[in-house]
Amino acid sequence: MGKRKKADKPTMADLADRHALYERAVQEPEVDVEFAIDTFRSEFARRPFVLREDFCGTAGVCRDWVRAHPRNIAWGVDLDRETLDWGQTHNVDPLPKKSRRRVGLVHGDVRSALTDPADVVMAQNFSYFLFERRPDLVAYFRACHEHLGKTGMLLLDAYGGPASVARMSEETEYDDFSYVWDQDQFDPVQQRATCYIDFRFPDGSKLERAFTYEWRMYTIPEIRDALADAGFADSKVYWEGTDPESGEGDGVYTQAETADNDEAWVCYVAGFKR
Repeated sequence: MGKRKKADKPTMADLADRHALYERAVQEPEVDVEFAIDTFRSEFARRPFVLREDFCGTAGVCRDWVRAHPRNIAWGVDLDRETLDWGQTHNVDPLPKKSRRRVGLVHGDVRSALTDPADVVMAQNFSYFLFERRPDLVAYFRACHEHLGKTGMLLLDAYGGPASVARMSEETEYDDFSYVWDQDQFDPVQQRATCYIDFRFPDGSKLERAFTYEWRMYTIPEIRDALADAGFADSKVYWEGTDPESGEGDGVYTQAETADNDEAWVCYVAGFKR
């Protein structure tokens, strides 16, 4: 009788957790929370306490929001139950008991899910680009306006620049993996993009198309016009400064009325309910 074939050893890709990799490679929730609090205080001369994180995914922003102040309350809303459950297990449950009680994750549609009135609604990582028809985008912004209290702020991010509409793949190396942003298709008639996130590992294995994005790439004027149509009193754009030595972004965002069309840029757009 021949020897039993030894089971193949699992690759690094086989053992990888795509949500954990995404958090390490893409998100900086602590930075977003700090910016949201500072911007809100500069506009309303008071501290915000209640956050609603739409398209919350793994709820990293919710986690860091309640860490920022002992009175802070965070609600996270997302349609993907598997991702919400991951966030509950890895980001919410490890919090101290008192902090954990101040986070509520809701499985539902961001347009209709009910939470406490918020001081700040955040929709990050260009998630609202999923509303490819302008009427749907305005309807979502209108829902955000209703989810705020008497006054409040909707904080979004946006991206663009010549490189953002080119077919390209960009790899960023980390100690134990590489993150790949793959811009696979862009349709200028529809202003529609298809992008993927891949992960590559030192053993040569790959986690391809770990995340897929099909969305309309809205311009900043389109976003601001939609905010106005949804009832927001005004909106502002916050542009990243440039490090004079490296020529790269310095992580400091200030209000801007005009900006250079860098090869690739990311900015914040805030709508205010007053």
